[in-house]
Amino acid sequence: MACYEIRVDHTAEGQRIDATIRRFLPELPPQTVREAFARRDVKLDGKRVRPDVRVAAGQQILVYCMEVQEESLDVVYEDADVLLINKRAGISVEPDARGGVCLTQLAERYVRRREPEAEAPVACHRLDNQTCGLILFARNAHAAQVLEQAFRERTMDKRYICLVRGQMKPPAATCRAWLVKDAQAARVTIHDRCVPGARPIVTEYETLEAGAVSRLRVHLVTGRTHQIRAHMAALGHPLLGDDVYGDRAFNRLYHARRLMLCAAELTLETGGALPQLDGRTFTVPCPF
Repeated sequence: MACYEIRVDHTAEGQRIDATIRRFLPELPPQTVREAFARRDVKLDGKRVRPDVRVAAGQQILVYCMEVQEESLDVVYEDADVLLINKRAGISVEPDARGGVCLTQLAERYVRRREPEAEAPVACHRLDNQTCGLILFARNAHAAQVLEQAFRERTMDKRYICLVRGQMKPPAATCRAWLVKDAQAARVTIHDRCVPGARPIVTEYETLEAGAVSRLRVHLVTGRTHQIRAHMAALGHPLLGDDVYGDRAFNRLYHARRLMLCAAELTLETGGALPQLDGRTFTVPCPF
């Protein structure tokens, strides 16, 4: 039995204790955390607590469970140049205001545990904290340059699965719009014409299952910040579980506690610069 300790900082002030544990101890599998609560093996300032208790800065959390030997990284593919990970929802790719351990740090630990002198992996693209699915890391400077150029020139093909409100009409389409990013507010707005500061976006979708909640496959022709979430909301079909661009009443009705968006497929093409990757398509199962 191991004991994992967290000292709560200001970034977690007022959060549920179970959410704080997931953020600061991402190496613990979710089932392990649930079992620790069920056994009453989670303490806040020395007192056993339930998972819905709110924490305050300065408090100490202790989690007693079986020791985890490996970080809970779901590695889909790796070689000397790249590391492809199936990211779970709720972990940020890089450090941010949410605090806690990020995916980049876990990827570095994973690589250096096997190769202590290896370069730190670098994320070649981004996924939102609440989006799950495939994220590609470069393991050296050459790979980083090649892959960043490939993403910039859109030779990488990304497909997503999402759940949205209502039925799409038509059931499949290519949608064009303009997106303006407000970095300070950490959100974007969608416009049907070019306005100052706007960048063009193209989003393709096809309906896989239609209903009050529909399942879509989405192809990002362009890859802007929050593009799928904001564009689908602008079309009148916000993503289930999206409390920023979506419908909170709808989310509550369907008990959606997380964003239903998964980066499920990635096809790689580097024009021969990384030949072992060219033409390869990687997929992960959608968890919803």
